[in-house]
Amino acid sequence: MTLSEEARERLADLVELQPTKNSELQERWGLESGSEVHQYLENELGEYYYRDDNSLIRANKEAAELVDVEPGVVDDEGEGAPSAIRVPRLQQQVFAVVAGPDDDSESVVSVLQKLRAEFDVDPEAEAVRSALQALRRKGVVEVVYRTVPTFKLAVERDSVEVSVSD
Repeated sequence: MTLSEEARERLADLVELQPTKNSELQERWGLESGSEVHQYLENELGEYYYRDDNSLIRANKEAAELVDVEPGVVDDEGEGAPSAIRVPRLQQQVFAVVAGPDDDSESVVSVLQKLRAEFDVDPEAEAVRSALQALRRKGVVEVVYRTVPTFKLAVERDSVEVSVSD
């Protein structure tokens, strides 16, 4: 199957963001709805992606080789936490400041305050929540349900190599 330039770029996004969901791709691709994302995936990239047991979208090996992009998650051992992740800058910053695995979990607002102090950035709370959830899907952050959902690392910070994608 020959891919158009747009399809090749979108496949690269899929490889980079995996595991991902329709809403992340919708935002990245500037589409109107999750159904548009689903339709695009089925019509243009059907040979190159699949949904895992949690319904998250992942690229197959052929896709990663075709676009020559580092995958969003590198899992050397096949089970457990990944050894490397490739994430957007905000996710990298969140990973750097969120509570460690042995610390008490913290709220989105707490992480936001740490981001402001550490990196002199001021993202929306929803962007921080989204970053935490994306890191959760990658297996490096866990959620602890208290009065509000709180978060902490699921792994030791230095056990995962984090690189920034643009």
